[in-house]
Amino acid sequence: MSNIPLLDLEAGPIAAGGGCVARANDGRVVFVRHCLPGERVFAAVTEETKSYLRADALEIIHSSPDRVPPPCPYAGPGRCGGCDWQHVALAAQRRLKADLVAEQLRRLAGIERVVEVEEVAGAPDGLGWRTRVRFGIDHTGRVGFHRHRSHELQLVDRCLIASAAVEVIGVESHEWPDIDDLEVFASDESGEGVLSLTTRSRRLGQLPSLDTGLVVNGRVARRPERLAFEVLKRHYEVSAGVFWQVHPGAADVLGRAVLDALRARPGDRVADLYAGAGLFTALVGDVVGPSGSVLAVERDRWACADAARNTADQPHVEVFKAAVTPALVSEGLGGMDLAVLDPSREGAGRAVMTSLAELEPGPRRIVYVACDPASFARDLRVLLDAGWVLRSLKAFDLFPMTEHVEIMAVVEPPERN
Repeated sequence: MSNIPLLDLEAGPIAAGGGCVARANDGRVVFVRHCLPGERVFAAVTEETKSYLRADALEIIHSSPDRVPPPCPYAGPGRCGGCDWQHVALAAQRRLKADLVAEQLRRLAGIERVVEVEEVAGAPDGLGWRTRVRFGIDHTGRVGFHRHRSHELQLVDRCLIASAAVEVIGVESHEWPDIDDLEVFASDESGEGVLSLTTRSRRLGQLPSLDTGLVVNGRVARRPERLAFEVLKRHYEVSAGVFWQVHPGAADVLGRAVLDALRARPGDRVADLYAGAGLFTALVGDVVGPSGSVLAVERDRWACADAARNTADQPHVEVFKAAVTPALVSEGLGGMDLAVLDPSREGAGRAVMTSLAELEPGPRRIVYVACDPASFARDLRVLLDAGWVLRSLKAFDLFPMTEHVEIMAVVEPPERN
């Protein structure tokens, strides 16, 4: 450490990406990881551009009262890049996430709003919650996680945020020759797990014998290839590789929140965009009943197959395999009473949101579920500029020990003012 030139910095507010904003002596912005707002730190530069620097806090000169010892031995500068906030008390993590959401709403959507991030049951001490974990594999077949902004691996013998159902499989105790990466998908409810392996090698070496399903390069090698979940008394099956919330309490919490926010009625016509395996589709289908309808739009064929299976008892539900595009919205969603959006981290985008805003007749309410505050705020701005009104916003701590947060907003059109 003594040979590394260090910056003496005062850490400012939290920034997107999990670090704090500081200023170097030359005036450049510095994004500093492993520190907290208000701390004075000595930090080593890890990346340099003309306009900003990235740095890791190596020494804490004046610490925040919100600082705690990281529970994971692999957390810290130069180590695993998976958890940004192992050094932050849980209550403070939620406050920082609320600050991040509020700042993005202010800067990108032009609105001032007090945000509260709600704790979600199922992650005691912020650990043991992740039901889907992707590991990297080194040249010897050992498993680990990528270091921050690096292709290098931090080898591990366990992951503290992985759920018990993931850890009991024990992939870290074995070597995985000829494998490029490995994903573990496990269910605390069914006690089953699925391993998804990716390899570029034509010759697959001897794999460890584990009591799980196995999918290699997208092909089922050993069943089960799907896991079962119960959400608000509905049964779901989700295939390896298909998106499903990774926090064990997330599906119930988000499912109930969406139903409460949507306020669907029997006979309503509902569009579920970016529907995935049909989590919201099936729940809303129960509410609108046979006199109503739900159109679930999803571009991934495996997710569409899961959604069709999960709504097989609902003939009034249609699963449509397609990307959500401005043309699909403008040509296919007119006359819908309600809409749900749950896009990927990139958001729906300006063009899609503009098409939604201009629908005639349009939905009486849109419920938008998001996992990225910045893309959410940009999408929301499109609706607000068109006269729509943000009626409510909730945020949930589905990703403890990280900067990530889940958001759900209710937006209504101008005529509802």
